[in-house]
Amino acid sequence: MARKRRRNTVLEKFRVEDYAAEGKSLGRWEGKVVFVERTVPGDVVDVFLYKNKKDWAEGYPLVFHELSPKRAVPFCEHYGDCGGCQWQSVPYEEQLKFKFRQVQDALQRIGKVPLPEFMPILGGEADRYYRNKLEYTFGTYRYVPEKEFQATKSETNVPEISKVGAAGFHAKGLFDKVVDITRCYLQPEPTNAVREVIREYAKAHELAYYDVRHHTGYLRNVQLRICTTGEVMVNVIVGEDDFAKTEGLLKYMLEKVPSITTLLYTVNQKKNDSLYDLEPVTYHGKGYVIEKLEYFLFKIGPKSFFQTNTRQAERLYQVTRDFAELTGNETVYDLYCGTGSIGIFVSKLAKHIVGVEVIEEAIHDAKENAALNNLTSADFFAGDVIKICNDDFFDTHGRPDVIITDPPRAGMHPKLVEKLLEIAAPVIVYVSCNPATQGRDLNLLGEKYEVTKVQPVDMFPHTHHIENVVQLKLKP
Repeated sequence: MARKRRRNTVLEKFRVEDYAAEGKSLGRWEGKVVFVERTVPGDVVDVFLYKNKKDWAEGYPLVFHELSPKRAVPFCEHYGDCGGCQWQSVPYEEQLKFKFRQVQDALQRIGKVPLPEFMPILGGEADRYYRNKLEYTFGTYRYVPEKEFQATKSETNVPEISKVGAAGFHAKGLFDKVVDITRCYLQPEPTNAVREVIREYAKAHELAYYDVRHHTGYLRNVQLRICTTGEVMVNVIVGEDDFAKTEGLLKYMLEKVPSITTLLYTVNQKKNDSLYDLEPVTYHGKGYVIEKLEYFLFKIGPKSFFQTNTRQAERLYQVTRDFAELTGNETVYDLYCGTGSIGIFVSKLAKHIVGVEVIEEAIHDAKENAALNNLTSADFFAGDVIKICNDDFFDTHGRPDVIITDPPRAGMHPKLVEKLLEIAAPVIVYVSCNPATQGRDLNLLGEKYEVTKVQPVDMFPHTHHIENVVQLKLKP
């Protein structure tokens, strides 16, 4: 028997009631929860349901009948088109309230362990121009915003007006469409100047933007690192190995944007944008930039990982250091240490830092950063924590008094959690970018540990992302 297809459903004058995860809001209809994009609690809208399940549905607004008094006026003309800054329509203080609730809900509902009173969320001092890293895409197919689409569809071939090329960000959910950005508020200057200079030169010299459907074209991406120290690193990614063509562009960039301190280019002829297996070439400058957290210096190369919001990274690491409760006599293990930033940041209050990270290139950067800060009490090792941290390793480097773990969004591997329970360090400080997986891991660690402190930290204003730091101590 053929499966019965659900008809397209439009909910008329649907009242949005509360915030939900991932930048959406929610309301209720016929006993089910409906998640709605681009809305704020208090909005009354007509909603088109593109997913309609038994207990829940998802949709987007067609018509706004009433606007919530909680709304803010988005400051960016590209709001709603590009995939970033989904919450510009929500006042920042309201965003922080919801993110705080999001952490509470995840740790209570998923963690299911006794929790102390949470510390107030640490919001960003700046909600614009806070990113030190950004990447723009040069694509053949321009995303046509809704207003332009409606205004031109009756008189113009819409597929044709999208083939004019664009420099900006990928449109949400569309692999081949790029939102043409005129001004971005995420990163300080010269971010917009660099993008526009490249666009200007490309137009004058007929340099083709990359066609992701057919894998042809010259200009692919440009990555920028703009540091609080004033150093600026730009890496231009091209799809053709033509140095004469590339050199002309790079010379023009340096002439028009003299604040660039390091300029590189990378030839990428693969079908994906990843650079991990490619080698950027330094054209101008030292090939890296220096960033500063408190009085610690960090060398950042074109492929290095570093926290994207420098000022909030300082606050995140200050919380981590406070939660470690160091007296100068402790051996601290920094797991998922990356380029060593957390371990180095807490090093002045510890006897010895041991950093472990599976990515060898990151460990190379960590050792360089330790040397840059004249640290002799920090050692970094490439490999799997589960395999490295055995009795012989502890005999050589000492058992940890404090463990700091900062895993990716997926959280810690169950075997690592088992290893932490086996090691039984007196204090664990768990830094997380995903409260849901953190809650899951806290539930497992609850076999031996109790949660003693919780501190949410907002690293990414106008997005649904939230970081959270938890202190755990062995149960008496």
